[in-house]
Amino acid sequence: MEKIRVMIADDSDFVRDGMKIILDVDDDFEVTGCAANGKEACEIAEKDPPDVFLMDIQMPVMDGIEATRYITEHKLGKVLILTTFDEDELVQAALKNGAKGYLIKNHTPEHLKQMIRSVYYGTGVMEESILENLAGRTEAVNAGFNAEEFTARELEMIKAVAEGLSNEEIAEKLFLSKGTVKNYITSILSKAGLSHRTALAVYYLTGKKPE
Repeated sequence: MEKIRVMIADDSDFVRDGMKIILDVDDDFEVTGCAANGKEACEIAEKDPPDVFLMDIQMPVMDGIEATRYITEHKLGKVLILTTFDEDELVQAALKNGAKGYLIKNHTPEHLKQMIRSVYYGTGVMEESILENLAGRTEAVNAGFNAEEFTARELEMIKAVAEGLSNEEIAEKLFLSKGTVKNYITSILSKAGLSHRTALAVYYLTGKKPE
């Protein structure tokens, strides 16, 4: 298996060094560079694009939200936001600008690696506590979420995605094959005009589409 190439962008030397050590000891990963701000991350990536960026939000010169927008527009890699901030506005801004995942800095090294793998393989990831916070407002949600454009089975899929279930877990829950689940989700994303499952979960839970 080819190594997953990772760029680390964080204004804390301690965080950058710690992440690099965690990933360097695992043969599945290769750290292609470390940056102290978003501008530096973009400049390094233009010369040597990684597969996945670990991106902090609050950084000098260029913050993580703006860097994510630039990275997405220039197709430099996939962005996994890793931050201490979980405000709804930041979550929405990150996803709108193309982030494929949003995590808080409180995970074990193994969990972090698994989230990087998920983003690399095309599965959006979202902090469970953020999903729970969004789910707490689900009754007001569905004013913006148009359930009528989906079939009953598609709505089951969407709800499962919003619960944070993987394709394998959804397949087991709904007694379907993983291939069938993947096809359903691809169709749902196309129908909703969304690019990844994290955006789908946010749309279902908040009624807003992070384009």
